[in-house]
Amino acid sequence: MAAASRRLYATDQADQNGNKEDQQQQKQEENKDAGAGAAAASPEDAAAKALAEKDKKISELQDAYIRCLADQENLRERTRKEITSAQEFAIQKFAKDLLDTVDILGMALQSVPENLRTKDKATEAALEAEKLVDQLTNLYTGVSMTETELIKTLKRHGVEQQNPEGEAFDPNQHQALFQAPMPGKEAGTVFAVQKMGYTLKGRVLRPAQVGVVAEQQ
Repeated sequence: MAAASRRLYATDQADQNGNKEDQQQQKQEENKDAGAGAAAASPEDAAAKALAEKDKKISELQDAYIRCLADQENLRERTRKEITSAQEFAIQKFAKDLLDTVDILGMALQSVPENLRTKDKATEAALEAEKLVDQLTNLYTGVSMTETELIKTLKRHGVEQQNPEGEAFDPNQHQALFQAPMPGKEAGTVFAVQKMGYTLKGRVLRPAQVGVVAEQQ
């Protein structure tokens, strides 16, 4: 009986060992098949991965190239504007210095009495001194022509004279020297111009020096 039990146990143990060996062998074969399948798919997967990485790199380089082009274009545009601005305003100091000359010519013209500025306006008293009248009228004509030509020259270079009389006072373009009530005129209106204003390419070179209508009390 004991011998039969030992034989049965040995048989069961052998069967179990055999099953384990079969399972291990099957598992090894499955792993081998899986490895073979993975090995078979590996070249395609590697190629696809490499291609995706290259596409990504190309896209990044294209974006960087486009940004570089945009930066270069912005730099060119900014440089062009700076050069244009420098050229347009290069004569600013020179032009501003000339304005005093224009003022002096204007004052010289104003110093000649109205009735002596032309021969046909001369009074009877002045006609007695015809030589003096001729000198004064010639002086006035010459100074007037000089002033006109100088203003034209300035205008050709972008400097324009501004006479704001009758306009609303603008602190960005006018300098108020005094205020006075003026019946019939709107408060804040320029009613007198002591010195003309000037602009250079639209930029204020010198504000006009003016008198402004004050509020009525």
